[in-house]
Amino acid sequence: MPPPAGRAAPATPPPTHRRPGRWGDGRQVRIGLLGGSFNPAHPGHRHVADAARRALRLDEVWLLVSPGNPLKPVRGMAPFAERLDSARRIADGRRVIAADVERRLGLRETERTLSRLRRLFPRARFVWIMGADNLAQLPRWRRWRRLARRTPIAVLPRPGSTRRALHGAAATALRRHRRRCGALLAAPRGPHAPWCLVHAREHPASATAIREARATAARDAAST
Repeated sequence: MPPPAGRAAPATPPPTHRRPGRWGDGRQVRIGLLGGSFNPAHPGHRHVADAARRALRLDEVWLLVSPGNPLKPVRGMAPFAERLDSARRIADGRRVIAADVERRLGLRETERTLSRLRRLFPRARFVWIMGADNLAQLPRWRRWRRLARRTPIAVLPRPGSTRRALHGAAATALRRHRRRCGALLAAPRGPHAPWCLVHAREHPASATAIREARATAARDAAST
């Protein structure tokens, strides 16, 4: 029923931003998932989250801190609690949320995580966010074609990786499903999810560089 003359229609209530729980909920929002080791989290991660959120008009971006990336060595990996803490420091708790969902669910493989999240949050629309360096490595992921078929993907430029990734095996295999970012969630779900390249500046921050700088500082301190 329309509002009485002279009275404005009530505004649509804003989405409720809450830390995702193990048992899911009925939030009806557009959620970007930025997964990673966050070893440590840094301003580049926040830059990627914000750029994707703006380009795709997402309600939330979850920083999915992995309990253990199967493709990364254990040596040099900080404890999970430390990495989660670093993700919380760059999040704001509303639009960008540090999440320990994978640890709570006992999952490490991205495609399995996405399948579970769709069941736990059936009214949400999910987008997988990744840097171009991970697009280049995507064929190494288990069930990566199923992931790409079922979940929209947003790729962010990464220094030294973007051009190579866009000519790599994954981008070539998925070429006909590439769309502009504004259309990524606009169309109804089809037989194959789309993907896009978010046009954003490259951020120079690197977790590897941060760890190396810390190690150098520790060695220098020890030698004095």
